[in-house]
Amino acid sequence: MEVTPPHDHGIPGAQRRSLRRASEKQLSATLKEGLPPKRLQYSSASTHHQRAVREKGKVSLQEAVFESKETSNTEYSSDSDKTEKEYPADVSGGLSIYELERLENIRQNQAFLSSINIAQATKALKQKPTKRVLKICQTKNPVPVRKSMRLQKKEAEVPVELPQEPVELTHLAGKPEGPIEMDPVNLEDGSKLPAGLLELWTECTVVSEKSRFDLKRYRVALKSMTLSGDRVTKVVKDRIFSAAFHPCTRHLLMAAGDKFGRVGLWDLGSVCGDSGVFLFEPHSRPVSCMAFSSTQPASLISLSYDGTIRSTNVEKAIFDEVYRSDESLNSFDFLSVDCSTMLVSTWDGDVLTVDRRTPGTSHVAVSTLDTRNLRCIHVHPVHKQYFVASESKDVHIYDVRSLKKKGSKPVSYLPGHSLSISCAYFSPETGNRVLTTCMDNKIRVFDTSEFKTQVPLLSSFSHNVQTGRWLSKLRAVWDPKQEECFAVGSMARPRVMQVFHESGQLLHTFSDEENLSTVCSGAAKCCIEAQL
Repeated sequence: MEVTPPHDHGIPGAQRRSLRRASEKQLSATLKEGLPPKRLQYSSASTHHQRAVREKGKVSLQEAVFESKETSNTEYSSDSDKTEKEYPADVSGGLSIYELERLENIRQNQAFLSSINIAQATKALKQKPTKRVLKICQTKNPVPVRKSMRLQKKEAEVPVELPQEPVELTHLAGKPEGPIEMDPVNLEDGSKLPAGLLELWTECTVVSEKSRFDLKRYRVALKSMTLSGDRVTKVVKDRIFSAAFHPCTRHLLMAAGDKFGRVGLWDLGSVCGDSGVFLFEPHSRPVSCMAFSSTQPASLISLSYDGTIRSTNVEKAIFDEVYRSDESLNSFDFLSVDCSTMLVSTWDGDVLTVDRRTPGTSHVAVSTLDTRNLRCIHVHPVHKQYFVASESKDVHIYDVRSLKKKGSKPVSYLPGHSLSISCAYFSPETGNRVLTTCMDNKIRVFDTSEFKTQVPLLSSFSHNVQTGRWLSKLRAVWDPKQEECFAVGSMARPRVMQVFHESGQLLHTFSDEENLSTVCSGAAKCCIEAQL
C-alpha cells in the first residue's frame, strides 16, 4: 500500500514547512537525550483538515503508520547481517516512513561527524590567520622627512655646489702648442723608427712621364688586380677620415688619419713595428685631410678638426706645428708647385692662405666666401690661381688673386645640385674636368676646359651615397694615372669599389667578400694610385 506523507495531504506550503522544522528540532533534541521521539502535536486546525481528507476515502494516518511498522519490522528481522534499526515505539503520532528514514540518516551522519571530531576541525579552519608584518629596523640616525619649503612658507636654501670629478678624455684633450715628438704609441716606450722606414720615407721620387692606357688596356689592367690577405691590416684604431700614399716608387708606404687624431704609417711588406704599422697621436680630433709633399717626400702634412696643421720632420723625429686656429678646419691643398704655400678651408666658409716659410703659426690672408658652409676645396693642377669650392648646395670656381675679405665673386658656377656637395675635384693632369659627389645620389662630371660663367654638364648618373651618420661620406676621386676615369665606394652588399668612365660607363667592380668587408669612403683614390 502506497503511503503518502502528511505534508502531501493538501496542507499549505508555509504551514507544512513550519511543521517540518518543528518535528526536526524535536527529534534531534530527543535523540541527543537518548529518549524515544514524542508524538508531534498538531493544531486543531491541522487535525480538522486531516479528518476532512480521510472522509474523502484516503488512507488514514494510523493505518499507514501501523502498516509501515509491520513492514519495517519484517525487513529488519529477515536480514540479520544488517544493522538493526531501532525505531521508537510511539511512532503513530503523525511521522511517515519517509520522515523517519530521513531523521535516522541525520542521526547517523551526526554520529559519524562526532566520531571524527569534525566540529573541532571546523573551528580550527574558521580561525583568522595571523598577519605577518615585516619588522622595520629603526636606525640610530633616521633620515629626516623631506618637506616642501614653499608649503612651509620658508625661503629656499642655497644649494651647495659639489666638487666635480675630473673626467679623463685623452682623445678629446687638446694637444699642446709647438712640436710633438714622433713616438709610436703602439710600440714599447723608447722605441725608435727603424732605419729602413726612414730611408724609404726620405726617398726622392724621380718624376717621369705618365704613360696613359687606352680604355681597353685599362680595363685589362683593372681585371688583373687582386686583393690578398697580406695586404689587409688595421692601420688606425677608429674610423678613417683621410689617407695618402707616399710618392716613392720602390715600395708602398701609406698614411691614414682616424676619428680621434691618430696618424698611422703602414710599410707594406715590412715586419718592423706592429706588422709594419706605426701609430702616432699628433692631433686630438678627426684628421680630415693629409698629403705628402711632392718636393719633400719626408714631409707628411695633416689637417685636423682641432684647428691645427702639422708636418712631419723625420730628421728631428717631431711633428712641427704649421698652423693653429680656434676655428675647425676641414681641407687644404697646395697653391705652389714646391708645396710651400697652402690654401686652407674652414667649416664656416673661410679660405685661408698659409705660407710655411714664414715664422709663426698664423695665416697670410683670409677671405670669407658667400656661403653658409664650406666642405672641400681643390686647386687647379695647371693654373694654380684657380680653385673649386664645395659649398652647401653650390659649386663655384674662384680666382685666388681676386679674393676679398667678404663678398668674393666666383669665376664660374657649376649648376644642377639640389643638396649639399660632399666634394669637388679637378681632373689630375689637365684640370679640364670637375667631378662632384652630391647627397642627391648623383655623381656629375663638368667640362672645365674653358672657364665660362656657367660650366656645362658633361655627364650625370645615379649612385647611392647615403652612408648615414656613422660612416664617412662617399667621395668619388679621379684615378691619377687615367685622367678620364674615377673610382668611388658603394653601399651595395657585398661591399665593392667601382671604377667609372667620365661618361658614366662602369668599367670594373672590385669585390672580395673575405678581405673587402667595409665601405670604401675616401680611400678609393689611394688604392687605385697604389695599384696601377
